Amino acid sequence: MLRFLLAATKVALTCIWIIAVAAGASRADENTSYPVTIKHAFGTTVIARKPERVATVAWANHEVPLALGIVPVGFAAANFGDDDGDGLLPWVADRLRELHADKPVLFDEGDGIDFEAVAATRPDVILAAYSGLSQADYDTLSQIAPVVAYPEAPWSTDWREMIRLDSAGLGMAAEGEALIKTIEGEIAETVAAHPELNGKSAMFITHLNATDLSTVNFYTTNDTRVKFFADLGLTSPKSVVEASAPGKFAGSISAERIDSFDNVDIVVTYGNQQLLEALEKNPLMARMPAVSKGALVTLGRDPIGTAANPTPLSISWVLKDYVALLADAAIKSPSKPQ
Repeated sequence: MLRFLLAATKVALTCIWIIAVAAGASRADENTSYPVTIKHAFGTTVIARKPERVATVAWANHEVPLALGIVPVGFAAANFGDDDGDGLLPWVADRLRELHADKPVLFDEGDGIDFEAVAATRPDVILAAYSGLSQADYDTLSQIAPVVAYPEAPWSTDWREMIRLDSAGLGMAAEGEALIKTIEGEIAETVAAHPELNGKSAMFITHLNATDLSTVNFYTTNDTRVKFFADLGLTSPKSVVEASAPGKFAGSISAERIDSFDNVDIVVTYGNQQLLEALEKNPLMARMPAVSKGALVTLGRDPIGTAANPTPLSISWVLKDYVALLADAAIKSPSKPQ
């Protein structure tokens, strides 16, 4: 109950400034010159006039318009961390209530983008700055409305870039920058309370199989989860940097090469107690200092696990809890040369 109240308080405080940002939207809109031109990985998108009907696809792009006071006509249903199965993550549900808005159309993206459903919402713009769009996806969506795609590589747009690109697509670039600064301030305040993170390195291992630990899959320095470590005062060890292929958000090595990650202070992964026990008993994985020292953060299919991939509305929701988990792990693992 206490944790719920703390979370609710965090969201309420965050929404005070969100509402303030949104209140100035009309004045800022008047200062936006159209057409707006946005460059991205697939070329250039031109938005001829202020969009009235906004749709988003893929993960979390809808949080940008919501944070800026705009309710999209449709966005992707949550497929991870949705505890009550309503297709909305808790911070999104709270924001809709604050805006006195009904639940919009939710696109089922279990088998990819539902182009017909997107088209049915008759959008003026489609936001997808954080996504894995293929060229074919982009071409099809562009037949429906102008599309804001990712700047370089799929699933590699960090939360700042997501806000900048998507807010530009709304004609609200200035409000997007204000949102970024406010979130940065909250992060800085939270991290300052945990000096034990200073100088520590962290690695984010993807979903491990407790019954088969022969392969170690991990997120590279191109992934948003890993980029978020830098915001929290953590570094990526040289071993992860060197194993990060350009344009790839994930990598993989054989567990026989686990010694490559001796310079990792903290390991973050998705899993439970069963996984922890399997790691400790595995003769290869147990050689990893972060594992042997218990400097691990295990995340579940819950709000904290979901928001480890940072998004505009989720950061405030879980920031203090997530940083506290990382700090507890940091205490268990002395820093090593990078």
